[in-house]
Amino acid sequence: MSEPFDLRMPLEEAMETQRAIRRLKSDPVDDGLVLRLLELALKAPTGSNAQNWEFVVVRDPAVKARLARRNRQAWGVYGGIGRRLARGDAKMLRLLDAVQWQADHFEQIPVLVVACLRGLRAPFPPLFATSYYGSIYPSVQNLLLAARAAGLGAALITLPLWSTISVRRILGLPWNVTPCAVVPLGWPIGRYGPTTRKPVGDVVSLDRYGHRPFRRR
Repeated sequence: MSEPFDLRMPLEEAMETQRAIRRLKSDPVDDGLVLRLLELALKAPTGSNAQNWEFVVVRDPAVKARLARRNRQAWGVYGGIGRRLARGDAKMLRLLDAVQWQADHFEQIPVLVVACLRGLRAPFPPLFATSYYGSIYPSVQNLLLAARAAGLGAALITLPLWSTISVRRILGLPWNVTPCAVVPLGWPIGRYGPTTRKPVGDVVSLDRYGHRPFRRR
């Protein structure tokens, strides 16, 4: 595939400035760019090199509308809880406002990428679930970084998937394909920029939890 898109952003810059972008323009996103991003997503490793991903690119307004209803149903529960817990926390309230904006404008998002896995997840033991999802999330992170390099806004969300039975019906997924994440893609309203994160020494322990020799004094 020819590549008329500039994705040469240094990896460190993409990582330093990547963030969840939820406010997206309704402007179209070229199919060629979406497919190139997915090609890069497929470069990620999978368990036993099974390459058992499946991606559904959603553009149909009717399909987006049905996913939007599922998203708003879930957000109606979690959003209310989140706002009660975040009283007085201006930063968290701004984040919740962005999630609300996305829910209100879900149908206008130009592209939704639903990342799925072939093969049913075993309910027990927990190790099986860890291994199962470990085959999809590296590819989703590749997709997010590639979107950042292209200047597209993106975020990993799961609220539309609260009912996998319903989503399987909406997308026509067979019983052995499980939807795992949704990545809305579009040109951002606003801009990327450096993110605020905790110092590495505050979250890294050496040899045992709580031993933090890397913390700055």
